[in-house]
Parts: sequence; C-alpha cells; structure tokens
Amino acid sequence: MEYKIEINNQEEIYDIGNVAKHAAGAVLLRVKDTVVLATVAREDTQVEEDFLPLTVHYVEKSYAAGKIPGGYIKRETKPGDFETLTSRVIDRSLRPLFPKGYAYPTQIVVFVLSCDAEVDLQVAALNAASAALYLSDIPVNKSVSGIRVGKINGELIINPTNSQLKDSALDLYVAGTKDELLMIEMRAVSSKAGENQLVNEMSEEDMVEAINFAASGISDACALYEEVFTPLKKADAQLQYKASVLNEEIYTHIKENYKSNVYAALTQMAKSERAVELKRVLELVIKDEVVTSKAWEKEAVKAALEEFKHNLVREMIVKGRIRADGRNLKEVRPISIVTNILPRAHGSCLFTRGQTQALAIATLGSDQDAQTYDTLTEKLPRSDKFMVNYNFPGFSVGEATPLRSPGRRELGHGNLAKRAIEPTIDKNSLCTMRLVSEILESNGSSSMATVCGGALALRAAGVETKKLVAGVAMGLVFEDGDYAILTDIMGLEDHDGDMDFKVAGTKDGITALQMDIKLGGIAPEILKEALYQAKEGREHILGIMEEANSKIIVNEAILPKFDVFSIDSSKIVDVIGQGGKTIREIIEKYSVTIDLNRENGEVKLSGENKLQVDAAKEHILGIIKNSGAGRGGFDRRGGGHERDSRAKIVEFEKGAILDGVVKRVVDFGAFIGLPGDIDGLLHVSKLAEGRVDKVTDVVNVGDKVKVKVLFQKGPKIELGLESKG
Repeated sequence: MEYKIEINNQEEIYDIGNVAKHAAGAVLLRVKDTVVLATVAREDTQVEEDFLPLTVHYVEKSYAAGKIPGGYIKRETKPGDFETLTSRVIDRSLRPLFPKGYAYPTQIVVFVLSCDAEVDLQVAALNAASAALYLSDIPVNKSVSGIRVGKINGELIINPTNSQLKDSALDLYVAGTKDELLMIEMRAVSSKAGENQLVNEMSEEDMVEAINFAASGISDACALYEEVFTPLKKADAQLQYKASVLNEEIYTHIKENYKSNVYAALTQMAKSERAVELKRVLELVIKDEVVTSKAWEKEAVKAALEEFKHNLVREMIVKGRIRADGRNLKEVRPISIVTNILPRAHGSCLFTRGQTQALAIATLGSDQDAQTYDTLTEKLPRSDKFMVNYNFPGFSVGEATPLRSPGRRELGHGNLAKRAIEPTIDKNSLCTMRLVSEILESNGSSSMATVCGGALALRAAGVETKKLVAGVAMGLVFEDGDYAILTDIMGLEDHDGDMDFKVAGTKDGITALQMDIKLGGIAPEILKEALYQAKEGREHILGIMEEANSKIIVNEAILPKFDVFSIDSSKIVDVIGQGGKTIREIIEKYSVTIDLNRENGEVKLSGENKLQVDAAKEHILGIIKNSGAGRGGFDRRGGGHERDSRAKIVEFEKGAILDGVVKRVVDFGAFIGLPGDIDGLLHVSKLAEGRVDKVTDVVNVGDKVKVKVLFQKGPKIELGLESKG
C-alpha cells in the first residue's frame, strides 16, 4: 500500500508491503521522481563478541539517472566517496536506536533506483532506512528523520532543492528522533559579492538558531512517521540480549581497594603509559587473594575494572573539574608548529597538539590534476580542484596493523577537513590543490589537527587563502544531574564521554561542524555554551597558528607557475595544430601543461618554471599573431612558424568511416593516423557512451580502429570511435 506524508517542504510516498518481502523490513520511498529502496535484514544467531554488528550500504544505481557506468567495466563496482559518506551518515543516525545487548548481525541496504536531480538523496536515504527499520521486527520503537537546512537571502529554508542549495550560505544536515538530536553535520558555503569572495562563516548564535530550526522540523516529522507507521509495524521478534558482564561484587572490591591505583594510572601523562599502568592494575587485581579465592574470571575482572575506570574519569571531570592529564576543562594541550619541513614538497606543516600529530602536505597542480567524478544528480562529471586525503596508519596508535586503503572513518575525517577549509579558498584559483594528512600520532581529534595543519600547509605552499581555519574537538559529560563541557578532548575522554563535537572555523565564525551525541538529547542552552567554549579554544589555536604563519618562508623555486590569458576563440585551432601536433610540441619544448577553452578562448598555462611558462605564453601569442594563410605550425628547431603554406591538406567528408591506427595516447584522448598521412584527434569523450577513466582502458598505441569523421577544419580533424579492429 502507498502512504503519502507531506512534511518539511516535501511530499514523501511510502510503498509498504509490496517489495522485498523476505527482508525483516522494507520500503520504497518516492520523493518527486526519486525512488529509494531501503531494506533491513538480520541473522537469527548472535555473534559471540559484545558489540552491535550493524553494517549499512548506500548504493547508487547508474540507471537511476539514465546512465551507463563509465570505464571499462560497465557495472557498479567500488562505492564512490558520496556513497561511502552517506552510508556513514545513516549508520551514525540509526545505530543509537538498537536495544542494549542486541548482537544479531544486521544489514541495512539502500538502493537509489530513480533519481530526480532536485531531490536531496541523503535526506531520502535516511528517511527510507529509518522507516524500514521501524517497520521491521527488530525492537526499535523510535523513528528517525533527517533534514537539511539552507540559508538563502538571510532566511532559513528546510529541505531546499539541490539548485537552491547552490545559492545557500549554509549546508546543515541534522538527524534525530521526536525528542532528541543524534547527529549534526554542517558546512559554510562561500559566495561572491561583486568581485570578492565571501567566507560565509556562521556565528554561534546563528548556528544555535539553525539547529533549533532543524530540531523542530525533525520532531514534527518523527511524530507523523510514528502515527502512520505504528499500525503497520511488525510484532517485535523474540530475541535474546547479551547480559551485562559487569559483576557488582568485583566492581565494589575494586572501588574499595584499588581506587588510588586506578587514579594513578589515569593521571599518567602519556597515552601509552596510561594503558601500561592500567594493565598492571589488572594483573594486580587478578592476583588478589579475594579474587583468587572466589575464582573470578579474568574477563569479569577486566570488565569491572573498565567500568570503574569509566566512572572515575567522569567523576574527576564533573565533580573534581579536572581531567586525567591535569588540565582544566577549557585548557588546550600544548601546540607546536613547524612549516615546510619537506624540502621538495610544495608546502608542508607538522602540527602537534599534545599527543596528536598530523603531517599535512599541500601539492599544487593544473586543471588536468583535478579529481573528476560522476553524480546521479548532474548530467556531466564534476571536477574537484580541492582535495583532502586523510591517512591513519596503525603506528599512530602503537599498533602493527596492515596498511589498507582508506575506510569510512578516513573518508569521513578527510571530508570534514575539506568542508572546514574549502570556504576560504578562492573559487577562481588557477591551480588544483591536494592536501594529504598523514597522522603520525593520535590521542584525540586527529581530524581537527588535519584542519589546522592543512590550513598552514596551504599557506606554506604560497596559496593565499582568505583566512586561517582552526578546529577543536569538544566533549560533554553528564553525571548525576550535573555536566561538564571539555575543550580539546583526548582519546580517553572521547571514549568515556557522552558527546563528540568537532567545531572548525575562522576568527569570525564556524565553517564546519560535526556532532555525534551518545546520550540522547542535548538542551539548546548547553549546546550554545559548548559552541561558545569551542570559540574560545579555536581563537587560542588561531593565535598560535597566526604566529607560525608569520614565519613561513615559501620556497618559490619549487612551486609550479600558473598563468591565464585569452585569445580569439577562432584561433584555438592554430594553437592545437594538425592532429594536435603544435600544442603537443609546445608542451614538450617548454615542459608546460596547457588547458584551452574553445568557447571563450581562455588559455591556462602551468609549469615547474616561470621562465618556461612565460616563454610558452609568448610562443602561443606569436602563433596567433602570425596565423595567416599557411601559418601556425611549429619548427622543432625553435625557428618560429615556418610551415609550408603549399602543403596539401587531405579533406574528408563529414560522417566518413575510415581505417586508422592509434599513434599516440594522451590524457585527453588518442591521435589516430589516417589515410593521406594526416592525424585526427579521438577525444576521450568519444571513446564510449559513459565516462572513461583512462584512455588505455579502451585503446592503446598500435591498435587498428574504425573511426568516424565528426568535424574537420583545415588540418584539424575530430573523430568518433566506431569499432576496434
């Protein structure tokens, strides 16, 4: 049956009971022309370990937007970053709903089956997944809603369309239940005022207003969902839950006899030392006469010790107003900053805060170095000129684990740092920028260290960002009706606290925010207090960063050089030359990269040496100046433009099918040798229906091909691929 729900500026149509009937719960959700299938399945046997074995997979199907997957393999393969990040959003929002002790392997799968370019897929995906979980036989008795809030012309808008979001100064995604918020993600969106770019930081007051606005919409939506779905909900399955392994008698014994030992272990300054001391306390308790006489098992003793440690940490913070490492609640750990420690990297920064250390490296490139990727909501591939890659090797926490490709956590942390820094980068920058954060030590919020180190690494590479950005991780502990807000939490406080709240921004406001709440709801006044305390910490860190920034010495000698200028668009063909020979030879002679815009005649040059870039520019301008009849070639001896105007150019009919041989493969396509000793360009976009990641996935040098003549103007020939011989 179909159930229509109008809420939060959109109509949602839920089809329940018609598809995926073997799943524990399933719904088809339609919003405009977007259709999402969400299913929940669980196993009947519990895992032995004491944890929640939940996995979430959000998958975008290419057919949803009428596309065939690009590349050599014509099917969906490895999930893209957006799919991975959306899976993470759904997981973080729904995981807190499961009953304590639930240990049945459970999988939530969300397929995007049809895509409307104006519909927010993350909102639809979470709402569908929540509905499927609520309707299932898993004992989850709360509904979750996800909404997005934008700010256009100073007005907050709930669930803006994707087109509206492009004009918004705010991108705020919030998930929660009827009574409490569970997750918040926010980014500021830079805009232009005349010729100047503005960084749309959000003030703390405006941030609280936007979150409260979202919370109101979520509460209304969840109340309506539960009213509609409750009569349709399956009966709760008869499940067993893992009982708490905590032995109260052991706990009391540790509390009465080993409190001073545990306290001494907690106050060790180094994370590794603290772990070693806690292991020693465990061994001491195990050898205790009372423990041995009562034959208490080691695992039971370990669980009781962990619980006591957890409670002692919280007691020290809330009642003693002091933390394990001796800091007060608002104190930031000592910070040291060293810039450009890598001689051949374009820009680098070693940022150390306490026992967390990030080595951030900035690399500058041309437009051709930008990351391209497909999205369901846009017809053409998107090009990303600012990238942030976050790496977390095992040695950063003292573990000898294998090096693997980035997981969901790494992608999430890199995305958070990207959202924090990106608003300060000039949208019209001539270069592509890649930031890599290598985490060398980790004891609390390496993602915020990435923000700080990354902002300075860009400055160390000579990038004139609008403002410096700093990030700080906040914590919250509730105990016996009292609470404490912590600035710059370390790993121990993250593990034993009730909230992980990361805030990044400039001296003028917040550019990115991420919050996961473990205990349930958070009062608006406490949230406001946490934001203002985060502002104090951020300003402290920015002060240290500004000092380090003033001492940066940019190594101009190793930085690539960029230039942009315009020529008559009709002269682009002369710069390219017959079969691309002219532009290829300019690139080889001057060691530059050239990007040409055929529509407006814009020419972008980049190279490792300023003199070479300048020389390439002069050469191109010389071609344009002398591009009369028979001009425009390139003399390999460096003697200018001496092509013989009497050389005959072979003419082909448009649409002619020709036999050719692949003579050369480049990033943007392949040059094909044609009858009459003339070359034509087979552009990468003409190799297949969808996007091709690498030209060599389709053709290689020496391949015999049949090509179709699409366009010819003098020596310039553009081809399409008919078949490979």
